[in-house]
Amino acid sequence: MLDIAAELHRWCEEGRDFAVATVVTAVGSAPRQPGAALAVDAAGTAIGSVSGGCVEGAVYDLCQDALRTGQTVRESFGYSDEDAFAVGLTCGGTIDILVTPVPADDTRLRPVLAAALSAAALSGDVDGRPAALVRIAGGPPELLGRALLVRPDGSYEGSLGPALDGTAALDRTAALDRTAVDEARALLEAGRTATVEVGADGGRCGEPVTLLVESAVPPPRMIVFGAIDFAGALARIGKFLGYHVTVCDARPVFATARRFPDADEVVVEWPHRYLDATEVDARTVLCVLTHDAKFDIPLLERALRLPVGYVGAMGSRRTHEDRLRRLREAGLGESALARLRSPIGLDLGARTPEETALSIASEIVAARRGGSGVPLTGAHIPIHHDLSASVGMGWIGSVV
Repeated sequence: MLDIAAELHRWCEEGRDFAVATVVTAVGSAPRQPGAALAVDAAGTAIGSVSGGCVEGAVYDLCQDALRTGQTVRESFGYSDEDAFAVGLTCGGTIDILVTPVPADDTRLRPVLAAALSAAALSGDVDGRPAALVRIAGGPPELLGRALLVRPDGSYEGSLGPALDGTAALDRTAALDRTAVDEARALLEAGRTATVEVGADGGRCGEPVTLLVESAVPPPRMIVFGAIDFAGALARIGKFLGYHVTVCDARPVFATARRFPDADEVVVEWPHRYLDATEVDARTVLCVLTHDAKFDIPLLERALRLPVGYVGAMGSRRTHEDRLRRLREAGLGESALARLRSPIGLDLGARTPEETALSIASEIVAARRGGSGVPLTGAHIPIHHDLSASVGMGWIGSVV
């Protein structure tokens, strides 16, 4: 749901009634991953997508039904060779959808969703506050759709339990809320969206409850070192992919905002000094385009020791071999050197700055999503990769 946060936040502020359908699970060659959402307001306006077109019409109808009935439902869509008229995914995958009505007069769920949408909309700024939205996507019908908004410090808004009286019921609700907060904080730290199975009383036993945890985090960073023409093209495609882009170069005559209008910031500083002083995380990509040893070596010596998602460096194969020799002399071991993508990018036959930027961006996406970079034509590999395979690389499991 947080992938359409900005528009849904506006709907909340305008006081619209709406229903939102969210992908809970995706199996096989499903086009959208958990967290992807489609919302429909009372006037019939639709935003977002849950399937790239395959089942949008059916999900649209479910949202309208939810607005009429006020009931939260979970539906599954797959593909049937036997029934040519069945609504399903022609790609052969299966998705489960949670459809939740969010009327303007809802005093329990809507404030939590509105706060989550606000946090997600603000996270479009690199200084936005992280938050995680937890919803019950499977389990007892009376709990379906309940929500919590969880902050990194463990504070939260809302509750997953039913509005019931009694000490035992309150204790179960408190236990479930505490478990949800713990699970959400772990996923939020990794910037991931995922489902988690817990017990209805907060434990791992008892009646199962499926929690859908959506992380709203600031956009990942792309730091481009070297204020050259290739950097301008890479900044443009980096913004297109949703990165917060920084261009850094020690030469003030080249590192100007006028030369790099697509960058979020342009920094005049020696690259290694800037890297020492700035914040990076497991989603950060570092693109070294300087191909000058006096900049490259002290920068890469630091970069390859950091827990970032991608480090790539431009240069010829001869430059690469010389670079490896210098880095070994600087004390880097083979495991650290193996993380270096050099020469940077995939083999697309690129010549122009734009083509080269596409080559670099393609390698970043392949590394992030676990892709091979080979043509899909004739290849017996999945089109949509299991995002959990890239968790160990520090990449998130949702749209940034």
